[in-house]
Amino acid sequence: MAPSEFSLRLQHGITGGFAPPTPSAIFTVTGAPSVPHLLVTAAVRPHGTPSLQDSIPKDLAIDNRTSSLVTELHSILKTIPVESPPGSEDIYGLDTSIAFGSEDLQWMNGGPQGCGGGQSSVQATEEDKIKFRRAVEIVEQLVGHNLEI
Repeated sequence: MAPSEFSLRLQHGITGGFAPPTPSAIFTVTGAPSVPHLLVTAAVRPHGTPSLQDSIPKDLAIDNRTSSLVTELHSILKTIPVESPPGSEDIYGLDTSIAFGSEDLQWMNGGPQGCGGGQSSVQATEEDKIKFRRAVEIVEQLVGHNLEI
């Protein structure tokens, strides 16, 4: 079952090193029981430009499709690991992070400032990587963007 209230953030571009990562896209989705839709925001950095450009926020109707996507995402994130320490390594190899918060789940890979080139004591299995790729696809379906990753 989908969480009744949640916030979700997906960022493409999380690996850095000496310099912080340069995101190519940041998407957010929020939902609450008091609101009959999901609020979706996007900021995308067009290729060759230095900064993100915000898109107009949009509302996404909560229907069987969106509800089942959020439920599936929630279920996936409950079963896959995050790196340890946070931000040490991109264990999924997609240069992408997801942060998801609800009453029963706080999940984030990539650390608050991206991944800085360390090594994680936790590694993702091939099955975990497949699940994470599906989680990214779900978020992109919700926000209406399909980017090559």
